[in-house]
Amino acid sequence: MHPRRVYLAVAACALVVYAGALWNTFAFDDVYIVVLNPFVREPGAWWRAFAEPYWAGNLTGTLYRPLTVASFALDWLLDGPVWFHAVNMLWHAGASVAVAVLARRWAGWQAGLAAGVLFAVHPVHVEAVANVVGRNELMAACFTLLALYAALERQSVVWCATAFALGLLSKENAVVTPALVVWAWLLGIGRPERRKMAAFVASWALVGAAYGAVRWAVLHPYAGWEAVAPVFKGESPLTVRLTALAALADVVRLLLFPLHLRADYSPIERTAVHSAFDLRFLLGLALLLGWAALVRLAWRRGRRIEALGLGWIGIAYLPVANLLFPVGILVAERTLYLPSGGLAVALGALLRDLQPRRLAVALGIVLVLGGARTALRVPIWRNDRTVALSMLRDAPWSYRSHDYTGWQLYWARDTERALGSWLLAGRIFDRDQGVFLAGAIAAYSLGRPRLADSLLALANKACASCPTTYRNMARAARLRGDSLAADSLFARAARLPPP
Repeated sequence: MHPRRVYLAVAACALVVYAGALWNTFAFDDVYIVVLNPFVREPGAWWRAFAEPYWAGNLTGTLYRPLTVASFALDWLLDGPVWFHAVNMLWHAGASVAVAVLARRWAGWQAGLAAGVLFAVHPVHVEAVANVVGRNELMAACFTLLALYAALERQSVVWCATAFALGLLSKENAVVTPALVVWAWLLGIGRPERRKMAAFVASWALVGAAYGAVRWAVLHPYAGWEAVAPVFKGESPLTVRLTALAALADVVRLLLFPLHLRADYSPIERTAVHSAFDLRFLLGLALLLGWAALVRLAWRRGRRIEALGLGWIGIAYLPVANLLFPVGILVAERTLYLPSGGLAVALGALLRDLQPRRLAVALGIVLVLGGARTALRVPIWRNDRTVALSMLRDAPWSYRSHDYTGWQLYWARDTERALGSWLLAGRIFDRDQGVFLAGAIAAYSLGRPRLADSLLALANKACASCPTTYRNMARAARLRGDSLAADSLFARAARLPPP
């Protein structure tokens, strides 16, 4: 099949399964990152995103993704939610085609078509594509794939370094770019002469140093921020690693059998693992060892592309795996966007020897099952209400599901039910200060100051020196018109010690 036809087919699959996203509005984190972000809304303010954390309004100071925010600012000038979602679809189509290009060049057109189609319709991508703020995953993946092409197929130091820099400015996980290139070199794929190899390494070091310096300059005022998943709060480093290994069961399931999807993986749906004899840890460890065995087997049998794809999965997932350091989530479907590219390449290479008719049958099954699951999942991200309902349905014992539902009820001025949601969230998980502060806001609004004071005591117990959370909650109350709650939280924040 002609390469152009392969790429057009892959792009068409990517666009068709996400057509329903054009009816989505802004939901979940879109509200804070896009709708309420002054760097997005104010004309000519986009450049200020390069001097501020990703989360505007002092919500958190641990992330730096200015290029993504700048792209939102451009979208805001052009059109509303439809345009934002259309651009996400185009980024996804571009990433799908890039996966197909790499697989085709390494293993032939059949591998390219299979890898591209699988990546285009994989249901685990829905959160990244159908939710506007998932664009940081899409952009980082596109630039990483471009860097791989530049390094392994064109051996261009300049283009690889440029794509690497743009990927880092889109999302931090693009940091895996050099490791992916080196892994390919170890397998004998696109390996340049030693002098050119040294030039690549020097360019990566230069880009990394420059990015690190800028990131430090922007984020160092927020050095007191704690960026760990709720399940890790108060836990030891050993517990973090045991829990992270146990979470690999979710990762494998989502990559291979993404039937059940959810927007949140928080306590008590997912709890900490404290023992190496816990069956959850043992299952995760077995899956890790099985993956390593597959990589070794592919390498020994000379299946270089399969080995590349399998190794790609682990390398791309490592920054968010909580194994090297804890991050803000235990598991999130959006973080599997780039790792799934390795799965697509490995499976594409595995299918390259199939007869065209059998390949057509296999891809037909992928299109029908994967495409249908993806298309049915896309409307979940239509608005805040649909996300809240999906969280309650998919993860009914996640405290975050009830916390998020509480905010939807609060903004709808159903304060009594909002308070009930926050009280339930606090009973499920008592280490998130924000839940108790939100409940205190509702209690003040309902004229129940004693309950509000008791909730504030629980908030201080969860975090005795987190004044910024108080101030953020106070701003939310003021936006809604709850002046008493806002003034009370601002006053308490002023008496708290700094983090």
